[in-house]
Amino acid sequence: MTASEILFDVGGDEMDGGNLATVLGFGIHSRGDAIEDLRQNARAAADCYFDEDMNQSNLIHLQFVRDGIRCGVIFYAISAVTP
Repeated sequence: MTASEILFDVGGDEMDGGNLATVLGFGIHSRGDAIEDLRQNARAAADCYFDEDMNQSNLIHLQFVRDGIRCGVIFYAISAVTP
């Protein structure tokens, strides 16, 4: 399995506050109170999902969705994970 880019849809967590992020099609989920927390947690969640037999993406997108409208995208270039 290969993912050239990982796209997280980010929405607000109405119960706890902060942000919830989900990658459709991969079953990767993360959360963070601040954007920097979310970025780090999203990377950690992607690292946990992919194993050594899978090619992991070097690019993560955080796509913010509010009231069903995509309102911003943050791109993070990540160096390749080496075994």
